[in-house]
Amino acid sequence: TDRVSLPRLGCGSMGGTLALPPGKGPHPVGCTDVMVGHTRQGLFLRLFYPSVARAGATEPLWIPRPEYCGGLADVTLGRRWCSALLSIAIGSCKVPVSWKGPFKPCSNGYPLIIFSHGLGAFRALYSSFCTELASWGFMVAALEHRDHSAATTYFCTAEAGTEEWIPFQRVPQGQKEFYFRNKQVHQRAQECVRALRLFQDIASGKPVPNILHQDWDLSVLKDSIDVTKAAVVGHSFGGVTAVLALVKEPSFRCAVALDAWMFPLENMLYPEVPKPVLFINTEKFQTPESVAKMKRLSSRNSQTRIVTVLGTVHESQTDFAFLPGKLFSLIFGRRGTLDPHKALAITSRAALAFLQRHLKLEEEFGQWEELLEGVGDSVVPDAPFCRSRL
Repeated sequence: TDRVSLPRLGCGSMGGTLALPPGKGPHPVGCTDVMVGHTRQGLFLRLFYPSVARAGATEPLWIPRPEYCGGLADVTLGRRWCSALLSIAIGSCKVPVSWKGPFKPCSNGYPLIIFSHGLGAFRALYSSFCTELASWGFMVAALEHRDHSAATTYFCTAEAGTEEWIPFQRVPQGQKEFYFRNKQVHQRAQECVRALRLFQDIASGKPVPNILHQDWDLSVLKDSIDVTKAAVVGHSFGGVTAVLALVKEPSFRCAVALDAWMFPLENMLYPEVPKPVLFINTEKFQTPESVAKMKRLSSRNSQTRIVTVLGTVHESQTDFAFLPGKLFSLIFGRRGTLDPHKALAITSRAALAFLQRHLKLEEEFGQWEELLEGVGDSVVPDAPFCRSRL
């Protein structure tokens, strides 16, 4: 019989489907998972941090467990049976960071970023952006939300070896989407606040057991986090989560909202947003209504900025941007025309300049200030209105 030649979809050394870029900053990056508490009121996050370089470091899988392929297949393709195909395509891809690598202490304390993922995503799907920030000297805590908006997630119950999974949930039939999503965004913002509290506890020397990896002791962070320099960042549903977290927690100094989905936030909260927000939009996602909401915030705070990165689509701000064209098109449709490495550089540099300004950092991220004002071939202030799907 004739053998059908299948495209090579693995991620070995011979090339493959996903090659995430390493951070461009001066610090090597380490990474570990942190789970606190034995109920869904606890927290689950992936921590990206400045690390000490070491030879032969283990790199973590981008898809942490096969269950996440099932969740992604359900969310992106609407077909859970595609899970095995996704697993073959992307299941062996790795993140270019040192898994549980030695932490690099910092006497001044690293500023802290709490990161909120988008609808149907999970803690690892923004590894390129989180790695980039960590390489410039940030502690980045990428949450995995438990409001049924993650592709899937879980917690470990007090009974040894028992896990309880929390699946992705679509809007129930007969329920108005706004009320369903509004409840979720409030839970998500509260989880961001709880994550900040967690790091405040760690910084103060309070013992915090990591129930996933007892061999990576969170107490090593104690004198190396500056919790007075904390910001909240998120993409899409996570972008509006970041805006709401500013309302709920005065200790957050600012927010960076990547292509924020503004729909779930109630109108009465807009006057309550006290701190500056940097909105970095893609060209193909926003609507006039959504941008009008952003402008309501910029009219109240002169430090709030809205810029659009031309040649990008909604997924350009996720790791999916680094999938090859055919696989990307199969899952999402049309991709952006801007090279994903350039899109990542523009997005992260604008964010770094904004964070330097509002966290009052000493680093020289001000060299990228012009990106905040939408100056450059690929960046414009405000947004052209070209709607694509959520």
